[in-house]
Amino acid sequence: MGISAMDAGSITPRHYNTHKVFLFCNYILLGAASSCIFLTLSLRLIPSLCGFFLILLHVFTIAGAVAGCAAVGTNRWYSAHMVATVLTAIFQGSVSVLVFTRTGDFLGQLKSYVREDDGAVILKLAGGLAILIFCLEWVVLTLAFFLKYYACVEGSGGGAVVAMRSGKVQQDEDLKDWPWPFQV
Repeated sequence: MGISAMDAGSITPRHYNTHKVFLFCNYILLGAASSCIFLTLSLRLIPSLCGFFLILLHVFTIAGAVAGCAAVGTNRWYSAHMVATVLTAIFQGSVSVLVFTRTGDFLGQLKSYVREDDGAVILKLAGGLAILIFCLEWVVLTLAFFLKYYACVEGSGGGAVVAMRSGKVQQDEDLKDWPWPFQV
């Protein structure tokens, strides 16, 4: 799951540095999403459905960041990472807009047991982290695209080799083995 799994001698320094930044951003996403979980849990909103979905969003963000750490080598993890990151980025952006534009209404929907002033401060802290997560997820998406591009261009990375084709379709001797209707 770390950088040591990659052989630094077989890839370019640009690819290696991009991979390090990609992993660093995913680790920051893990920390920010877990901090958001603890902030939302401090609001004491377990019985509400909106609170459950807010915590579930942060769990999906963590799952997307973990998939991002494993995404470099295989196409299956890459696709899962891209889908999870796009969806959580959209929802994190929506949550942050709701938190900063309609704090009182959003706090009322969460049915929190803390005082309204304290709840608003905690919710705005979580909203600030949601903005950070939103921006970092788009950075991670861009870096994941570049890593996949480098893997395709360099020919490394778990079957991501781009097939090179020539302009010539077939050799003439190949046509002799075909049945008569296909020999043109």
